[in-house]
Amino acid sequence: MDLSEARRWFETRTFDASSPLGDLVDAKAGRRVTVILPARDEAATIGAIVQRVRTALCDLVPLVDEVLVVDSRSGDATAQVARDAGASVITVTDPDPAFDGGKGAAMRTGIARMQGDVGVFLDADVTGFDPAFVARLVGPLLRDPSLVLVKAFYDRPTHDGGGGRVTELAARPEIARRAPELGGFVQPLAGECAFVRDAFVDLPVVSGYGVDVGMLLHAVHKHGLDATAQADLGRREHQHQGLTALGRMALQVRAAFDLVLEGRDVVVDERWVPTRRADGTPDLVAERVETRLLPPPGADG
Repeated sequence: MDLSEARRWFETRTFDASSPLGDLVDAKAGRRVTVILPARDEAATIGAIVQRVRTALCDLVPLVDEVLVVDSRSGDATAQVARDAGASVITVTDPDPAFDGGKGAAMRTGIARMQGDVGVFLDADVTGFDPAFVARLVGPLLRDPSLVLVKAFYDRPTHDGGGGRVTELAARPEIARRAPELGGFVQPLAGECAFVRDAFVDLPVVSGYGVDVGMLLHAVHKHGLDATAQADLGRREHQHQGLTALGRMALQVRAAFDLVLEGRDVVVDERWVPTRRADGTPDLVAERVETRLLPPPGADG
């Protein structure tokens, strides 16, 4: 594909600001909006996010109709903190109880259980959360009936000089080789997005951290590139994962391209992870990373 297609899309489908909230309420036109937060061990941040969404976008301005937290096997008080802040809390449902579907399974559960016609996925580990994030994401989708997915992009200050490593080292090479039409997405792995439920309820979901790019690939394959857009959220901060976790994430991201573009059901990667023993001597630990294509949310009935 000619790279000019990605440039054309970028220039026509990139939004940098939202209109007044009152205009968005009118643009709902009877549709319900659900904010969904997949969360695992996010008790430190989930409460403030839920409270700010409910105060600004449920109580003051009736833009959001439901705030749904999907608790994904948390070992801390994530569920109780979210419930106390006013969210509806549900537990992740894995199609195979023996397989931990991670973030993908949590997002799949959110789509299956949401009451809204339009959904907004938010990361649950954001500090300094701004309710305007929701408005900027959902605004283009509410105003333009041709859109089914709006992805976020943002300025993310880093404390270790390594923000966006998985995007640049895993996602962008795959996009350049296998899906160049997606080259205009500033952050194709961003977890925040707005979407039309009916456009995704019958599509399979990639497990783990491959879910975000998998959702994008599915959307473009079924609905076309111009059914997607991206919105600038400005400055945003969240927690950073260690190198071992980022390596696992990169494998899941690359597997998503195989699952969606090649029609595979599962991709299994095996690797050695360097570590140190208790006495400080070097060691290697074997790790198996399995990424699956989970059944569509609508399969849960």
